[in-house]
Amino acid sequence: MNVIWRTMLTILRAKALLRRRGPLDPTVVGRVKLRVLPTDIDLLRHMNNGRYASLFDLGRFDLLIRTGVWDVVNSHAWYAVVASETITFRKSLQLWQRFTVETRLLAHDEKSVYMVHRAVVKGEIYAEMIVRARFLRRSGGLVPHEELFDALHRPDTLPPLEPWMLEWAAASALPSTRAAAPSVWS
Repeated sequence: MNVIWRTMLTILRAKALLRRRGPLDPTVVGRVKLRVLPTDIDLLRHMNNGRYASLFDLGRFDLLIRTGVWDVVNSHAWYAVVASETITFRKSLQLWQRFTVETRLLAHDEKSVYMVHRAVVKGEIYAEMIVRARFLRRSGGLVPHEELFDALHRPDTLPPLEPWMLEWAAASALPSTRAAAPSVWS
């Protein structure tokens, strides 16, 4: 809820652009221009590391709406969940600094879609987050990618998944929700 106004503005803007310009190809880079606000900073007077994920959500909303995925997902009672993510920081964003959230669908495997988000200032990457997400049915179960692309009336044009991404997904995975996952510290 801490970025609710920016979220609402991003959604309204993306829907207006979709109506005016039509859907974007799923392989494009979406861009949302933002500024670091006082509510984004931490005690060290730069953007809080936890805020990046919330602001990168804005890029995900923008891209999903503008590609038409958002409406299709909602019309089929599907939803997306983040299964894993990792972020790397290069430089700090300072109070009032302008930056752009760049978002791109990268690829998919049999269960997940992979996206990248970047915080960019004047063409330079300040932070980058890789996200693995899944589309689920509200009634339960995973939405197969063939069904998703059929519903979008588009071919699957995402490039193949790079091997390091498969390794990252496997290394960062927790047990299934149907398996035991005790918290045991060694």
